[in-house]
Amino acid sequence: MSKPEAIPHFRDLVAQFNEEQSEVEVTLDTASNLSAGFLRGDPPDVGLLNYNMEMARFMERGALSDLSDMEEAGRIRPDVQDLADQYATYPGRTSVLPYSVAAASVIYNVQIFEDNGIEVPTTWDELLEACQTLEAAGVTPIYSTFSEPWTIAQGLFDYTAGGSVDTAEFFEQMNELGTEVGPDSPVSFQKDFKEPVEKMMELAAFSNEDAPSRTYGDGNVAFAKGEAAMLMQGPWALGEIAKTDPDLELGTFPLPATDDPDDLKVRVNLDLALWVPEIGDDKESARKFVSFLMQQDVMDEYNAAFLGFGTTTDAAPPTDERILGMADYYKDGRFYLGPSQRVHLSIPTANYIQAIATGADIDRTLSRLDADWARLAFRE
Repeated sequence: MSKPEAIPHFRDLVAQFNEEQSEVEVTLDTASNLSAGFLRGDPPDVGLLNYNMEMARFMERGALSDLSDMEEAGRIRPDVQDLADQYATYPGRTSVLPYSVAAASVIYNVQIFEDNGIEVPTTWDELLEACQTLEAAGVTPIYSTFSEPWTIAQGLFDYTAGGSVDTAEFFEQMNELGTEVGPDSPVSFQKDFKEPVEKMMELAAFSNEDAPSRTYGDGNVAFAKGEAAMLMQGPWALGEIAKTDPDLELGTFPLPATDDPDDLKVRVNLDLALWVPEIGDDKESARKFVSFLMQQDVMDEYNAAFLGFGTTTDAAPPTDERILGMADYYKDGRFYLGPSQRVHLSIPTANYIQAIATGADIDRTLSRLDADWARLAFRE
């Protein structure tokens, strides 16, 4: 378990588990290299990590054991389990149990919106109108931090692309095409993502002038000081903003990338997911610890503390005002995996998006992304 801000939380849970029984002794490892552990044949007995393209490699190679017979697996929401399956599957196995989902959307300053008579936009035109109103009032509509590539990839890019493209269907077709992805293929980044990226740049124009030199930390501090009305960040930023102004009233809403309110969805990622390796030393003991962690009150406590959304059918609903704007969308399954997270890590997607944000040609950059995809498919 390597999520820095959650280490003390899980250290306490490990201590509690060890105190409550004497059959299994758990130690918390927060520093080992995951890939090296699998290569040496000595992976951790239980993993509780962000689930992404890196972890999918182990899944598709059968390195993670089947947990489908566990009672806990039956409690996972099917649409949430599908998030893990979109990355990779292994025949006949359910090897990853989603533990917490992080939902991300536009963070907005409630007071600034009220002062300027702006209601939460539900269409693309309403969003542009809100930006224009704020700009006319001398307020920076969006605080952007283009100095760090991931912030625009997981923010403006994912929101505009995920809000207008069926990303699950798109990547399924891209995987099937493999080496055939290119300018004439049925789907491609250049073909399907051009309009969303153009919209991304239309919104980026409403950013602070020094966006190319601002970092993630700069954005959190500036936003906390009221220097902009909106911030394209996930819930992880809310705690950082509170360090500067704990009383700042904030809300969230899904970015409307079309003029149809029915298209509204929130970006999600599997904040934490549980798995047990196939070659684990003691899978029975590992499963006991997995069952302990997946007690509903234990999961609910984590999600309440770290602004996550529950993955089970009996999960407690969120109560924090800052993320309630996303609650109904998540409850109704109106969410998507961020497209920036669906590309193999060997392809520098975030750097390409950063390049576009700072002036690179959209067509040429998306074409390069397509070429990288086809080359990687050829190598594999």
